[in-house]
Amino acid sequence: MKDALMKIKEQALSDIASGAEDIEALKVKYLGKKGELTAILKGMGKLTAEERPVIGQLANDVRNAIEEAIAKEQASLKEKALAKTLLEEKIDVSVPGNKKEIGSKHPLTIVLDELKDIFVGMGYEIADGPEVEYDYYNFEALNIPQDHPARDTQDTFYINDNIVLRTQTSSMQIRVMENKKPPIKIIAPGRVYRSDAVDATHSPVFHQIEGLVVDKGITMSDLKGTLETFVKRLYGDDAKIRFRPHHFPFTEPSAEVDVSCFVCKGEGCSVCKGEGWIEILGAGMVHPNVLKVCGIDPEVYSGFAFGIGLERLVMRRFDINDLRLFFENDIRFLKQF
Repeated sequence: MKDALMKIKEQALSDIASGAEDIEALKVKYLGKKGELTAILKGMGKLTAEERPVIGQLANDVRNAIEEAIAKEQASLKEKALAKTLLEEKIDVSVPGNKKEIGSKHPLTIVLDELKDIFVGMGYEIADGPEVEYDYYNFEALNIPQDHPARDTQDTFYINDNIVLRTQTSSMQIRVMENKKPPIKIIAPGRVYRSDAVDATHSPVFHQIEGLVVDKGITMSDLKGTLETFVKRLYGDDAKIRFRPHHFPFTEPSAEVDVSCFVCKGEGCSVCKGEGWIEILGAGMVHPNVLKVCGIDPEVYSGFAFGIGLERLVMRRFDINDLRLFFENDIRFLKQF
């Protein structure tokens, strides 16, 4: 048995040193419950009383030698694995890093967020609706029947005879008034579409912010006060507005609204073409027919509406002279904001 133990020791140490087998497999092979050393020790019962302590001590020495060799080999393998990892995953801190480009808000979004803050601060809710709209909501319910000449100025893209890409967010007036009873106080920002040729001031897609207030006793003075507050918040306390008579099918009376030129303060310059005023939006009192269509009694309730072209405001805010820049995704342009 002594010779067998020494043979196991020599073979185990040789196998461990050679690295020919997996170290865990060798541990099981020699020291496991069914390992070679355990199999030898099962014959201890056949030994004499004098032989047992001698063979027992030798067996412990063999076990300790094998365990020590295995532990040493495991530590060596772990060290080699770490060295390999450090070599493969090393980082040269002297090499310049890859700069992470940080994006920023689009100029249209910058001004739109300001407008939302202004009107939310005045108690307005923000309404959203479909860009693919029924003819009824886009035209009919807004007092623009099939043969109305206003349709010529709002020529749009037709999905079919009854479905269009909306030409204005005014369609949200109808959707809101159909589902909510007065008092109503909303703005409806969003994309709109018209069949316009692309140039420096026109695009088949642009953005509009529609405003609507309906309640008892709403008058033109409420509209003027609202727009004055909005303009002063946007352009400063010295900004002034003026109303010019106009016609919109869904408002009566209607007006074009100008703001005093924020460059020359009304004195006249190239920006305002010497007039001292710049047109920014259209507005008016909600037409009684529009209220009736939505089930609101015009004898009890009245309201005002206004529509703001977002691109127009942004172009004047940042002194941009070509509307196409908003949609070309040119980084050289966008990173300025």
